[in-house]
Amino acid sequence: MIEKMTSQLAMELEDKHGANNYHPLPVVLAKGQGARVWNVEGKEYYDFLSAYSAVNQGHCHPKIIGALTDQAKTLTLTSRAFFNDVLGVYEKFITEYFGYDKILPMNSGAEGDETALKLCRKWAYEKKGVPENQAKIIVCDGNFHGRTITVISMSTDPDARAGFGPYTPGFITIPYNDLGALEEALKDPNVAGFLVEPIQGEAGVFVPDDGYLKKAYDLCKSKNVLFIADEVQTGIARTGKLLACDHEGVRPDILILGKALSGGVYPVSAVLADDEIMLTIKPGEHGSTFGGNPLAARVAIAALEVVKDEKLAERAEYLGKIFRDEMKKINSEMIELVRGKGLLNAIVIKPKSGKTAWDVCVEMAENGVLAKPTHGHIIRFAPPLVITEEELRDAIERIKKSILSFE
Repeated sequence: MIEKMTSQLAMELEDKHGANNYHPLPVVLAKGQGARVWNVEGKEYYDFLSAYSAVNQGHCHPKIIGALTDQAKTLTLTSRAFFNDVLGVYEKFITEYFGYDKILPMNSGAEGDETALKLCRKWAYEKKGVPENQAKIIVCDGNFHGRTITVISMSTDPDARAGFGPYTPGFITIPYNDLGALEEALKDPNVAGFLVEPIQGEAGVFVPDDGYLKKAYDLCKSKNVLFIADEVQTGIARTGKLLACDHEGVRPDILILGKALSGGVYPVSAVLADDEIMLTIKPGEHGSTFGGNPLAARVAIAALEVVKDEKLAERAEYLGKIFRDEMKKINSEMIELVRGKGLLNAIVIKPKSGKTAWDVCVEMAENGVLAKPTHGHIIRFAPPLVITEEELRDAIERIKKSILSFE
């Protein structure tokens, strides 16, 4: 056993024994509470990544942790070979919460996307009448839906794709935020669905034009094509509404949720759809050993209750405007653009004197704020939605100080 853990030792252990598939900021975290985290040595930070929006409800929320520990002492896993006394309660709760007939429970966001793709194809063959094995699904440039083979097959990120072929066929890729390209792609009668992120998070918080989602939805409806929303990162109050699609009154035919569905304490994802779509999947055609386990079900109920009870969507809407307004006031040549919605925001960094977005993030960490670059030149800011206005303004001053240090 290791008697005393230090940040240096923790990083050395990961480097020696773990796969080199991440490039973390050199910060070793050991504790979290609300919007704050602490490293091994006790230094305090504001968390402005929230585990890629999985920790919307804050670190170690007492209600969610209470549900987790209570259920963990009773029953954790049965598999779906048997019924359990929690899953049905959760299924009723979440379908009523989001307004759908059925849920198919999974674990990770990538599994949720894979599930949605299978549902879409099955619906195409059984309901739309697309010839067997001819179904196509439209996706967008810059998308991020996970890292499975099928998901990277529809990615345009060379880091995600290179060296992992051959790729899964059946996808049409169009530019994001381009209704003309969508309209053209929808002319193919074998198109079954359009899979889209309401805001492209991993791409750098790329917010589409106002009206894009509603017009895209209407185009899909005119061609009997399923509108599939990946709200794994944008859902659960992050953008100032319960779902990002709610900003335009769009109800997806298939809704994919994950991350904050558990408040970040356990892997939980879900795919929601109405009977006409969901019931095309029959016993034995899709599943997961851990999907719908009692522990996950209890945790997800608690996590969703916290979102409503603490009005986290309203808080995200209010605080997000403060954040963007303050970022736009920073007088620095490094800031090219500020964008976002709710508490999902980003600044585009222009390198200066050889200093990049990575250097800005390292400086912010020194000043007690944690964020991470994406695509090299964009910094995403997504604090837990439980952050107070006082905490937010304190963090903003630290971010300003960090950026201005490069002037």
